[in-house]
Amino acid sequence: MIARPAFAIAAGLFCLNGALAQDYTRENLRIPAKGTGSSGLEAIMVRPATSGRYPLVLLNHGSPREASDRKTMSPTAYLPQATEFARRGWAAVVVMRRGYGDSGGDYAERVGSCNNPDYVGASAASVADLRAAIVHLSSRPDIDPARIVSAGQSAGGFATVALTANPPKGLVAGISFAGGRGSRSDDEVCREERLVEAMRQFGQRSRLPMLWIYAENDRFFGPALARKMRDAFVGAGGQVQFVQAPAFGRDGHSLFASGIPEWTPAVDQFLKAQRLVMRDELLPLPPLPAIKPPANLSASGRAGFDRYRAAAPHKAFAVSSNGSWGWRSGRRTARDAQDAALKACADHAGDCRIVAIDDATP
Repeated sequence: MIARPAFAIAAGLFCLNGALAQDYTRENLRIPAKGTGSSGLEAIMVRPATSGRYPLVLLNHGSPREASDRKTMSPTAYLPQATEFARRGWAAVVVMRRGYGDSGGDYAERVGSCNNPDYVGASAASVADLRAAIVHLSSRPDIDPARIVSAGQSAGGFATVALTANPPKGLVAGISFAGGRGSRSDDEVCREERLVEAMRQFGQRSRLPMLWIYAENDRFFGPALARKMRDAFVGAGGQVQFVQAPAFGRDGHSLFASGIPEWTPAVDQFLKAQRLVMRDELLPLPPLPAIKPPANLSASGRAGFDRYRAAAPHKAFAVSSNGSWGWRSGRRTARDAQDAALKACADHAGDCRIVAIDDATP
């Protein structure tokens, strides 16, 4: 048996020294926002290394089902996705909203009880943070303030839809990957009719072009619910190019995190339709780190190790004497990644050990 990795990424390398490769530059940011004190919003930017003004894509994270997981989140988990946009000539900024990661301020997106959720009210806090980020980033000399796209996954996709209903200056389009709120367990959404109604209300005011992508086997927001949300949004006046992607992995909700080659064609087509193609040729992906897989891995284990090499920091890979394995990436610290990788491997074996931490062997 093997442990199935979370955040398995199919492309990209993300070094820890601050430079992704000679073609890219990476910068850690603190974005001032109301209610965040001196800490601001934690963020990270990836863009092409050459000087100039770049259009901005703001990448918005989801919200874990367990509240205790919010503080363990890190913007580095989205570096592969950020680099995909940087390859296309964008400055990509991953921003953590209040209450997530190391951002300042208290969690502000509470929807209320499962029996009485207020999805529209909760979106106001998300939108406030995203607007603050866009206003701040628009003042940078390397950002083109007239070409801004918001792209988000899950709760971040929902926040992006809400943002298009109250767009800041310069926002020209939105992309939602499996957007929604209120999933408390697989195939269970708190009062899903209220989620549909929230999309209807956003659609009354949203007039920017949007791309929505949902996988057929999404266990958070399944195909039937996704279509209801689309119909409500479009019926109220919103503009959506809706993509029902094929089933992906065990839970299609991981498509944005783990299926970069699967979703980039739809994104490219959408950007082309909006005349937002910035480069004729994509920048090359950074090279993978030169670390070798353990000798006792099976073919599937070696494939998993290749995905590990391409994943975002912090990360760790664990293996047992019988070849069972597990890995985790996108963690706040290397220790967090090691603990999570050992736990994943231990689900299938009793003598797991760490064989790789980030881009090196211990």
